[in-house]
Amino acid sequence: MDSSLSFEQGPIRPPSEAKSLLLRFSRNCPWNKCKFCPVYKRRTFGRRTLEEIKADIDAATQMREQILKLSWALGSAGKVNDQVVQKVFSNPALSDSFRNVAAWLYYGTGNVFLQDANSLLINPETLAEAVGYLRRSIPEVERITTYARSSTAAQRTVEELTLLRKAGLDRVHIGLETGYDPLLKFMKKGTTAAKQIKGGQNIKAAGMELSEYVMPGLGGKKWSKEHAVHSAQVLNQINPDFIRLRTLRVPTRVELYKDLENGAFEKLSDDEVVEEIRLFVSCLEGIESYVASDHIMNLIETVEGRLPDAKENMLEILDHYLGLPEKEKLMYRLCRRMGRCREPRDIDRYGLRGDLTAAFERVAAQGDVEDILTQMADSMV
Repeated sequence: MDSSLSFEQGPIRPPSEAKSLLLRFSRNCPWNKCKFCPVYKRRTFGRRTLEEIKADIDAATQMREQILKLSWALGSAGKVNDQVVQKVFSNPALSDSFRNVAAWLYYGTGNVFLQDANSLLINPETLAEAVGYLRRSIPEVERITTYARSSTAAQRTVEELTLLRKAGLDRVHIGLETGYDPLLKFMKKGTTAAKQIKGGQNIKAAGMELSEYVMPGLGGKKWSKEHAVHSAQVLNQINPDFIRLRTLRVPTRVELYKDLENGAFEKLSDDEVVEEIRLFVSCLEGIESYVASDHIMNLIETVEGRLPDAKENMLEILDHYLGLPEKEKLMYRLCRRMGRCREPRDIDRYGLRGDLTAAFERVAAQGDVEDILTQMADSMV
């Protein structure tokens, strides 16, 4: 295998794209001012040329061919199985992108994620040509997705977005975060609720799937209710395919941490975030989106399902947690931060209470349980 082969990859992708092939069509974030975001800071945004993008696709194509050739040589008849992947991953001379291609073929999802933060800022004709080239070059490609900003999607016409969909761009991920204008301004999000609605509606009108991200806790104590209600109202006008919850965390390296220190922003407790999510879910009306709590930072992962049918069950799960005795809440939070639970019922469902009680006693002996649990959650950012 050719150890000189490599292609660019960016720093992040959505959790739902964990098994995707990652290709970098642009570098970093063109806005890069959001107070809560630690990614891309002190990095310059740049558009990659069509030639650069095609060269990376060519490199990925050659890696694919060499991995399949390896499979035949190992007697696996072109299948990328454990033996093939182990051979690739154990070769220190091969690039991380080479390993990404091997893992992608192994998982067989056919999904490709275009990095970095706002691919829709690329000229539509250029992006369409790049997406089409990707589909023509790699037969296993089934779904192509990317990040975008709502303000950029609002500026793109439905015709331009339809061009991209016809070229093969299937899904767009947008960080809505909140639908409340004063909070958007405070967080330096660089958009408005009206732009979020227009951008989301444009993507849907073009026939692409849309995944919108909401950030519980972003309103803090001052704007929690407004954040929940207005975010739901914006999404009710978009009807995205997915609504994904990403609970706020405030590591020391983000600008929002300064507001936390000087009192301009007050964080919600875990219980208050659950109350906010309950209000948010209760305000989702007239849409058929799939709600997902698919991230370790979220306290309750099983708040999920397709609206409107799953709404009652989601509210029941949230109410169950809120109705627990205080110590049971703390026990569950510890279980979740240890990565062993997805919802409170898991403690007894999986026979975890004995081990968890012992772990809780050890944590309590170290200091304030609330502070320790908060530190554990913040460490997941």
